[in-house]
Amino acid sequence: MPFPPKLRTRSFPLVVLFALFVFMGGISPAVRAQVPNEVIHIDPNAPSHPFPHYWEKMFGSGRAVLSLRESYRDDLRMLKSATDAEYIRFHAIFHDEIGLYNEGGDGKPEYNFSYVDQIYDGLLAQGVRPFVELSFMPAKLATQPPVVQAFWYKPIVSPPKDWTKWDDLISHFAQHLIERYGIDEVSQWYFEVWNEPNLDFWAGDPKQETYFHLYDETARALKSVNVHLRVGGPATAQAAWVDQFISHVVSEGSPVDFVSTHVYGNDKAEDVFGTHEEIPRTQMVCRAAQKVHDQVKASARPNLPIIWSEYNASYKNEPTVTDSTFMGPWLADTIRQCDGLVEMLSYWTFSDVFEEQGVIKTPFYGGYGLIAENELPKPAFNAFRVLHRLGNQRIDVDSASALVTRSTDGSLAIAAWNLGLPEEAGGPKDLTLVFAALKGQHRAFVFRVDATHGSVQAAYEAMGKPAYPTAAQIVKLRLSANLPPPETKQITNGTLQLKLPPDGLALIEVR
Repeated sequence: MPFPPKLRTRSFPLVVLFALFVFMGGISPAVRAQVPNEVIHIDPNAPSHPFPHYWEKMFGSGRAVLSLRESYRDDLRMLKSATDAEYIRFHAIFHDEIGLYNEGGDGKPEYNFSYVDQIYDGLLAQGVRPFVELSFMPAKLATQPPVVQAFWYKPIVSPPKDWTKWDDLISHFAQHLIERYGIDEVSQWYFEVWNEPNLDFWAGDPKQETYFHLYDETARALKSVNVHLRVGGPATAQAAWVDQFISHVVSEGSPVDFVSTHVYGNDKAEDVFGTHEEIPRTQMVCRAAQKVHDQVKASARPNLPIIWSEYNASYKNEPTVTDSTFMGPWLADTIRQCDGLVEMLSYWTFSDVFEEQGVIKTPFYGGYGLIAENELPKPAFNAFRVLHRLGNQRIDVDSASALVTRSTDGSLAIAAWNLGLPEEAGGPKDLTLVFAALKGQHRAFVFRVDATHGSVQAAYEAMGKPAYPTAAQIVKLRLSANLPPPETKQITNGTLQLKLPPDGLALIEVR
């Protein structure tokens, strides 16, 4: 099995082995769970609140240098065609493969911004801005011997050997960006100090104390160039350190414009909450977001924006999760639960142009990306595409499996789903939508993402799961992965009936 993508101190769970058993057809239909039917009453005049599309503003991606590849940029164009993506985040802008930092024979820093410019020019040309993660340590600036993290591209995670040179790197980097793009542009970027310092991405000892020092130095160096640059942290895994981080920056008077952290659906309650609960992956992300939201509100800086700069249903390579139709209902339900808790929720990642565990060996290996190699959209990509159609006003509804929204033109968009867990075999769900004060005949347009709509898996399996699909096979796979046109359904006397298959997501428009 692949090396765990995001290192956590835990073993591979038995539940994933069971999920693979189910995925391979090892469970009899006779024992499948029955999903109760649901009736949802929709009143367009019910209380509502603004519903900014916080889940599609920002996406993660593979490390910085990968953004120079044509395949990465092709996938980014696909993302922009389907979502309102505004920001892209990646690791390792300071990695030696970027060539930014060197030291001459006299030990003086030397800077080369050639690849940095190509990377950020490429993002801006496609209408997205950088969410700049300031990482990792250039080899000649690292304490010796350097500590190398386990990823395939070997990032150095040591503290700097010289804090003055680190500050000089940060200030030269910021000054160059302003000279090239202008402060009006760069002031709309975000600068996040490091990545997951509470795990093995930071070798300072003790971790928290030395990371806080890194943060102080970095934030002050940025603000010394221009006070309008936005900086934040602690960029932790497992929703850690946020309350302590705010207490620290307040006591030290360090600049801070936002807080950021991460959680994955299969993180453990022991690591996130310090409890022994069994929290399913359908609830973990937003339970953690609620925790951080409450910590910020109770802090000395209660209005700090919260940016969830990484999340997904799994931090492992689980094809039955991230490559599957499970992701459609999971994403919709996560959007429902996290509404109002974060300013941006950044899916990790938009593309499988990604090499943390090395070069991809097969198109569908449980990668984080919305788009598999060869521009093959996964069900998760198509889920983002249809959820993009939700309105900007959320209407209250008594259901845990629906989002009801209204657009500025008064039309309604309803997301409804049939969500289980990957290790469970689910059944179909009959859904009845009852619209208040809607008489006579009306039409609804129904977009679907499920095993037979917007999923490449059946076609890929029918081909025998080739590791290296031919050009002709890739064309067929792309066609099978495309979303079909919406179904037209009749609403009769305010009632619409649908059937949702297991792991089915529907987006219903009433215009």
